[in-house]
Amino acid sequence: MTVTENNEAIDGAERVRRRGDDSAVLRLSEADAAMIGADPDAADDERVLLNMGPSHPSTHGVLRLMLEMEGETILRSKPVVGYLHTGMEKQAEQLTFLQGCTNVTRMDYASPLFTELAFSLATEKLLGIEVPERAVWIRMLMCELNRMSSHLLFMATNGMDLGAVSMMIYGWREREEVLRFFEKVTGLRMNHNYIRPGGVAADLPDGWQADVERLLELISPRLEEYDILMTGQPIWRERLQGVGVLNADEALALSATGPILRSTGYAWDLRRDEPYLAYPEVDFDVIVGSYGDSFDRYAIRLNEIRESMRIVEQILDRMPTGDYRVQDKKVTPPPRVRIDQSMEALIHHFKIFTEGFKVPEGEAYAAVESPRGELGIYMVSDGSATPYRMHVRGPSYINLQTMPHLMQGGLIADGVAIISSVDPIMGEVDR
Repeated sequence: MTVTENNEAIDGAERVRRRGDDSAVLRLSEADAAMIGADPDAADDERVLLNMGPSHPSTHGVLRLMLEMEGETILRSKPVVGYLHTGMEKQAEQLTFLQGCTNVTRMDYASPLFTELAFSLATEKLLGIEVPERAVWIRMLMCELNRMSSHLLFMATNGMDLGAVSMMIYGWREREEVLRFFEKVTGLRMNHNYIRPGGVAADLPDGWQADVERLLELISPRLEEYDILMTGQPIWRERLQGVGVLNADEALALSATGPILRSTGYAWDLRRDEPYLAYPEVDFDVIVGSYGDSFDRYAIRLNEIRESMRIVEQILDRMPTGDYRVQDKKVTPPPRVRIDQSMEALIHHFKIFTEGFKVPEGEAYAAVESPRGELGIYMVSDGSATPYRMHVRGPSYINLQTMPHLMQGGLIADGVAIISSVDPIMGEVDR
């Protein structure tokens, strides 16, 4: 376990939570007071209720924040969600288990491979099957690259939110290289439908090792540039240190996971603590913070990119040979070459894509460590080819509960930094 070197020059006592005085509140309508948790009968002309969003560039999507303010200080806040509701959980009941990944991959569009993986793991638990070793390592390779691309997107938008406009260009530039590799492997830059029950959709293409090595060689020195541009920059540190502080007890009480929980010093990572895929066979560190502030959450994501690169390097050396999916007529389609040679294979291909495959009756839960925390899928099967019920434990939805605690007592400008440090994806929140 490693700890982020977080502003040792500044005394820890200076990086404390800034709280507002709750003694007086604005005279509000009963509806607004109920939303924000204020007393509508109290009066203070110095306090106002401000709506931030749902159409605001710094809320990272259609997130609405109701802010009770005194001057530029936030006294209370309440996130309001639902503006992007798509009904994906209900829609899953109408899609076969084979079609399910095309649905869940659109929830967290910054890291779609993780939702595909969680869906596939839950389905495979119900089926009682194990995928080939090569498929396991391919899944791990793609997910770690996706973690890198997601954190690079965070670096870009976090820089833009706080005025480091150059970082927006640099972060997108590096992320583009990862997406280019995804397009070569899956055919798509985003929403891949690549990880599927039984394995992956296709084997890695020829030359993939050279592509990944080039990617690692390109990104590694760029991360050092990020350190120069932001980590050691006095203005950047002033904007983030001591802003949006959360301690471990609060984070655990609110069920926060991922960088938010680890920023408090609590080292919880499903890849190590509840291992899946082949993570027990690779070496990596769980990055934790010291103060639980916005700077820690930034530094953790930056260093997690380095840890993902470390894992990918080990995958390059140890990628096994063999099948990339189970050879089961009930679960996976036949090889393409067989369709032109066998009528039985053609019928099998037609039936599996039109009717799907039946999954034994039961229930299962599978969780993975996504870039935003624990992403879990609870699946119930009634023995048919479609899920009876699917529920998603979305990390962005859970982590938004920390927003009122992080914002209380801060400035409105700090609110922008805090939203960025939470890194919510509203497509997953409003699923």
